[in-house]
Amino acid sequence: MHSFGYRANALLTFAVTILAFICAIASFSDNFSNQAPSAQIQILNINWFQKQPHGNDEVSLTMNITADLQSLFTWNTKQVFAFVAAEYETSKNTLNQVSLWDAIIPEKEEANFWIQISNKYRFIDQGHNLRGKDFNLTLHWHVMPKTGKMFADKIVMSGYRLPNAYR
Repeated sequence: MHSFGYRANALLTFAVTILAFICAIASFSDNFSNQAPSAQIQILNINWFQKQPHGNDEVSLTMNITADLQSLFTWNTKQVFAFVAAEYETSKNTLNQVSLWDAIIPEKEEANFWIQISNKYRFIDQGHNLRGKDFNLTLHWHVMPKTGKMFADKIVMSGYRLPNAYR
């Protein structure tokens, strides 16, 4: 006969195998959800646009952020991390990203929102490259599932421009 330890090991191995299989199926089922998030960002005001004493440009913006990320939530979604980034090009870098705002959205009911906010994080360029610069505002999101791999996506909104002179 088999000992108690051998039987317990066999039962535990079987249970963990079944659990892993169920988690894999749960993660795979997220591929069939219909996701259609939407967002709009409007710049209401440029609060200040200045050159710092050590030469870097700094901008403060007031924005309206409207987003509906409810379609990202499925039965397997734990939370969604969303952030708005300003993206622009300079002669040194083809892509500069500066995070302006972020939030953790724990529930589907909180994923349809409208907020008016000044940038939560400082919009600073390392240098004096922002005068008259065209830039995009991009809403990024990372979906954190209960089981399976995280995925990320974004909505790029273009057509924004900074002033030619400091204020």
